[in-house]
Amino acid sequence: MKQFKPNLIKAALISGGMAFGSAPALAQEANTDAVDEANLEVIQVSGIRGSLQRAQAIKMDNTSIVEALSAEDIGKLPDTSIAESIARLPGLAGERRNGRTSGISVRGFNENYVGTTLNGRELLGMGDNRGVEFDLYPTEIVSNILVYKTPEAGLMTQGIGGTVDIQTVRPLSAERTFAFNGTYEANEYDAGNPDFDNDGHRLSFNYVDQFADDKLGVALAVADMESPRQEEYFRGWGYATANAENAVEGVDVPEGTVILGGHDSFTRSAMLERTSIAGVIEYAPTDDLRIQFDALYIDFEENDARRGVEEGGAEWGTSAYTITGVEDGLVTSGFYDGFLSVIRNDSRQQKAELTTFGLNVEYALNDNWTATLDLSMGEVDKTITDVESYSGVGRAGVDGRPVTPRSWQMTSSGAVYSAHPTLDSVDLTDPNAIFLAGPQAWGGSLAPVERFQGVEGFGPETAQDGFVNEPDFDETLDAVRIDIEGFVEWGIFSKFSAGVNYQDREKTKDNNGAFLTAPTWPNAELVPDPIGVADLSHIGIDGVLAYDSLGLYRSGFYIETEAELFENGRFGDSYTISEELLTIYTKLDIDTEINGVYILGNVGVQVVDVDQQGSGFNTVTGPTGFTEIAPVSDGTSYHDILPTINLSFEFAENQFIRTAMGKVISRPRMDDMRPNNTVSFTFNDQQIISTNPNNGPWSAGAGNARLKPLEANQFDIAYENYFADTGYFAASFFYKDLTNWHVAGRSFNDFSNVYIEGFHQTSGNTDINGDGLTNDADIVAPGTFIGPVDFREDGLEGFVRGWELQGSLPLELVHDSLEGFGLFASATFLDGELDNGDQVPGLSDETYSLTAFYESNGFEVRVSATKRDEFATETRAQSLSLAQIQDNGVKQVDAQIGYDFSESGIEYLQGLRVTLQGQNLTDEPTVRVNPGDSRQIIEHQSFGRNFLLGFNYTF
Repeated sequence: MKQFKPNLIKAALISGGMAFGSAPALAQEANTDAVDEANLEVIQVSGIRGSLQRAQAIKMDNTSIVEALSAEDIGKLPDTSIAESIARLPGLAGERRNGRTSGISVRGFNENYVGTTLNGRELLGMGDNRGVEFDLYPTEIVSNILVYKTPEAGLMTQGIGGTVDIQTVRPLSAERTFAFNGTYEANEYDAGNPDFDNDGHRLSFNYVDQFADDKLGVALAVADMESPRQEEYFRGWGYATANAENAVEGVDVPEGTVILGGHDSFTRSAMLERTSIAGVIEYAPTDDLRIQFDALYIDFEENDARRGVEEGGAEWGTSAYTITGVEDGLVTSGFYDGFLSVIRNDSRQQKAELTTFGLNVEYALNDNWTATLDLSMGEVDKTITDVESYSGVGRAGVDGRPVTPRSWQMTSSGAVYSAHPTLDSVDLTDPNAIFLAGPQAWGGSLAPVERFQGVEGFGPETAQDGFVNEPDFDETLDAVRIDIEGFVEWGIFSKFSAGVNYQDREKTKDNNGAFLTAPTWPNAELVPDPIGVADLSHIGIDGVLAYDSLGLYRSGFYIETEAELFENGRFGDSYTISEELLTIYTKLDIDTEINGVYILGNVGVQVVDVDQQGSGFNTVTGPTGFTEIAPVSDGTSYHDILPTINLSFEFAENQFIRTAMGKVISRPRMDDMRPNNTVSFTFNDQQIISTNPNNGPWSAGAGNARLKPLEANQFDIAYENYFADTGYFAASFFYKDLTNWHVAGRSFNDFSNVYIEGFHQTSGNTDINGDGLTNDADIVAPGTFIGPVDFREDGLEGFVRGWELQGSLPLELVHDSLEGFGLFASATFLDGELDNGDQVPGLSDETYSLTAFYESNGFEVRVSATKRDEFATETRAQSLSLAQIQDNGVKQVDAQIGYDFSESGIEYLQGLRVTLQGQNLTDEPTVRVNPGDSRQIIEHQSFGRNFLLGFNYTF
């Protein structure tokens, strides 16, 4: 077995055409090690083994504890998005959202607590907060991905979980490339909605070349994708206390038994369209000057239709139900006599554009000292249009409408429905029986609207035929960084680095929404222009009538009533957050030898000065029922000091002990920082007369623009043994002492200043004075004007600790007959909690990953499996707000087979590679349940298997 030193491997990789440093740092790093060219082995291995070899060399050479992923060849990572690729790395775990791996957790912290950079510069996400939605970034733009698990002073973007650096190609260090990629994609499930397909495509072009005597390099990647998703979805409303008197004879209903209270289930079809353009221009007119400009543009649009039915069940929909089965405190079967089903034709369109530019200028002041200037800007615009459209057998308020009776059986995928034993059902697919009108009187918020008043039998509550949520997000990030570094001979220190980074960031959310009413109100007409039937056979229902609700909304068909007129939370969740960060750092690199042990590392400190400000609105309901607003602003300034040390001890040939200590931070969530105070008054007579502030009618919710960063003190130790060019074993332990985490706080406020006499009072419909009558004498003012205000605050503590085991084994080391076979495996075991008992978002107790591959004579076969335990996460809830839920975890198996015709001997097929890939081969569902009982299913999503047939042609 050939032994090798890390610096030789690193230089060999650069010579072989794969650069792996970030733009602001690579050229600085390239001069670090003096290499004897006579001993330099140039590594030019492609395919799976080449990717593993390059990634191993990156990991081996770094003084921090890192994970690395290298493209097999430029623009040929094996997955359709960055998320799918890095989710298999040790210590990382992917989170599926609507069928795609999108979120990433690092060491138990989800993407909101992970720093993400592109070529060393902070990258904006396209979500509600700071977290990056990794599935929106195509693999075609990627050369390498580096995950820093331990911090260092020169790393400007940090996270408590770690930092993910996405690195594009450096054209002056890469081989000339001219490549086309094409992929056909199809989902196993037929489209459940008649206006969607279940197939798509992916096309990309990669170009790298050098000009002007190799002083000018150009790289360009263009990618276009249409990717379908199909989903079968069940959502339970929740679980109510069952009435034992409704059980059939012989069925025992113990006290505390719960029963499904209703559901809204659908079939979802989606098409994600993404166009990406990435470009890099690198210019080195002299040996002393290097200039690099890079740009990234992503145009993202996803359209989906969610068609199904919303029905109240036992207790919450009707009291006329019968229990036929109970098991361990859960009603498992029964039937109910009817509910006025709400047919849902919901559509969601998400549009986003990301643009980022960077300019890096590096100048060698002399043989030992280098100065670098880095400028960058980024911008994201995102709009979500989410339309709910209600239809059914007639408008609320009309007598004689038929109700839908059903039987149900609880299963591992939620409730499955069937015919009632005695009552006839209703055909929800009949275009001659379904009206475009809300069958339930759910429009109570429209009570103050004059146009919906004064119609006998049809109050404002009957005027809601739909709703649209349309939040708009705008975010900008500009940064300037100046660094200087040089080689020194200061004892154990070999290099000195220092720099300053200024960053200006602003994010705005405008939370728009509107109630939708059909123009025929209070009458109703049949659904216009139905397009077919949406299939609901996965829950035992034939289907529902389908129509284009987004098209109706866009055409101006509906009467729109702005939700911000009555919903205090609309303005309460509209805000602008701005941050100015000034970071000064200094770092000393360590390079020494003690008793034959080579020691590398770094020690440094960051000082971060922060000025954060927020503007938003205080809201309260006025005497006419409309929202009253008052602009508000708040903020704070502070500084953090972040010391770090990383040490690597090579105590034997290619065997390392690494250790690190440091203080790490994550900036506060944007939605927690909004300054607002949203006042609510509950019109419930018992609460109004209560003198207990905890049970009174007054309450409020507030953000906190003065939140400090989440902080942790971190310790790491790892053992790494590199026993072959593509073989190693590593074990690591880490402990994060969470010294500041954000927690729900509560204070009590006097609301007498917003009290309105004659409005904030009891209804007169409850006998309050005990005289046996209900009249004006029972109209009284609130029993208290004190109520709780809920907000976020600093001060919670906790911990996360864990073990990570990983290994890569080329099986030819076991026996020569196994040449070409290999394994890569990892296991992560985490433990942690917050002092109040809450879970850390994204933490799974155990995560496993295994990849087995074969590569020889042009043939490539790869099978990957991952398993992740349950974890806390969040999902879209009412008004597209984010709600905390529990995800049951996932098991996923993917596979890929391919052939590289470069090994075929057929001259005109040189450069051609074909692959067939299967994703989610076990059709693993996403399941979310009530904590404490995995049978109480809240959400069950099944997405089917996905298949991709692709080719890559390189000139």
